[in-house]
Amino acid sequence: MESALSRPELSNHAARIPRQRSASRTGTILVAVGTDRHRFDRLIGWLEDWYPPAADRVDLVVQYGHSRTPDIAGATAFLDHDALQRAMSRASLVVCHGGPATILEARRHRHLPIVVPRDPALGEHVDDHQLLFARRLAGAGLVRLCESQASLVDALEAGLREPATFGIGADNGTDAARQAAVARVGEIIEGLISAANPRRTLARRTR
Repeated sequence: MESALSRPELSNHAARIPRQRSASRTGTILVAVGTDRHRFDRLIGWLEDWYPPAADRVDLVVQYGHSRTPDIAGATAFLDHDALQRAMSRASLVVCHGGPATILEARRHRHLPIVVPRDPALGEHVDDHQLLFARRLAGAGLVRLCESQASLVDALEAGLREPATFGIGADNGTDAARQAAVARVGEIIEGLISAANPRRTLARRTR
């Protein structure tokens, strides 16, 4: 299945992922906003505010899509599928928008994603499905939800202090556990779709 961040026409343009440069550095944070054509400048601005004092501790890779270009070294508009896989596997923390495919991809790489959902009231999406979806996942303990700049900063700093708390450990990383988590996400997606379109639920029940 093609990644939500993949762009076939960019398949030969893998992002340059910074490597750890010194023993004092804690790793790499990957930020992925997907390919939605709405800008997500709010998240870009939050990262630009937070990162300069943290630049000596961690590398920041930002996939910014159709948002404005961040003033951050290592930023790239899109990641092809292979580049996304490498970035996910190398990252210490993953921050993403509320897109289901991106969240599932992060969890497949054993990350507890830090999720900043797009807000339609700010022109970041056409509807509020990311907000609803992210809140349901947070209630199930499947993501770390951040709906404000302060909560994002708190999550990033907590992740730098204790990265293991934002990972899915070996005891939670079995195939059965991963399948259960994916199934739970699927149930949440289906619930949101059914709430928005009751006829679809009725049709499924009568089949």
